[in-house]
Amino acid sequence: MDIRGRDLRIPPQPGARHGIVIPAAELVERFSRSGGPGGQGVNTTDSRVELLFDPGASAAFSQTQRERILARLSGRLVGGRVSIVASGERSQLRNREDARERLVGLLSEAILPPGPARRPTRPTRGSQLRRLESKKRRADIKSARRRLPPPA
Repeated sequence: MDIRGRDLRIPPQPGARHGIVIPAAELVERFSRSGGPGGQGVNTTDSRVELLFDPGASAAFSQTQRERILARLSGRLVGGRVSIVASGERSQLRNREDARERLVGLLSEAILPPGPARRPTRPTRGSQLRRLESKKRRADIKSARRRLPPPA
């Protein structure tokens, strides 16, 4: 399976009813040598992949989606771009697939609409009475300690 020049697809979900297709031209891949497993090829193969994506400049998202992504990923953005590094596999192709999957997961989570607002509730009368009763019991225990004479 060759992934060069392939668009990145985010499946349909809440916040992206029809899914999203990110053109391959908006993704930047950089390769370098990776540490870790690889045997003799570890020093000669550029298997480490760094996938860069600029969500602020992408035409794939609506304005609302873009705002959500930039707000939720603000801590991960470096120079306005998301950077995903994959070097766990020996193969460059598998590292590229891994980086793309991780980017899809990250963006999928970022475009989800916010959950429903918390509806404030009040404690029940019974829970209020139980709380006051336990406070009273605790106070009685402590006051009883003060009344006892010190041991001789």
